[in-house]
Amino acid sequence: MTDAPLNVLFLCTHNSARSILAEAVLNAIGQGRFRAHSAGSSPRPSQQPHPLGLEVLQSAGIPTDGLHSKSWDVFAQPGAPVMDLIITVCDNAAGEVCPIWPGHPATAHWGYADPSAGDGPDADKREAFRQTLHQIKRRAELLVNLPPDKLQRTLLQQSARELAQR
Repeated sequence: MTDAPLNVLFLCTHNSARSILAEAVLNAIGQGRFRAHSAGSSPRPSQQPHPLGLEVLQSAGIPTDGLHSKSWDVFAQPGAPVMDLIITVCDNAAGEVCPIWPGHPATAHWGYADPSAGDGPDADKREAFRQTLHQIKRRAELLVNLPPDKLQRTLLQQSARELAQR
């Protein structure tokens, strides 16, 4: 592994909840070894990060500055950061045909239930966001704590996929 941080892209359909949580968490705990990004396969027009997601991140002391919803097309364009690892965090995005990513990054799927789904009260959704944040943080901590040899390009995909089982 070089001194350059590993670029990780978290993908979801709308880039408003799970992928935003994952981006914020990995950037907060990545110890400078990781640079997380997030995007959606089909964000809605004027899509914004879910307010409860931002609230839960802030309550956990995780910075939310600069978080915004965007299309995955942004990362397939010339001049975009080259990703080392792309992780889908929702089953819908995992099943979609992705762009051809520059550099042919490793891929993995870490599925999480959508905390914003349903018509329940905000208190229930807030708790769903807390639980999802906890699950993402646990897996991100495992990623951050992998030994450097497990983060080598040849093993990165296998390592990230194994974390989906934890």
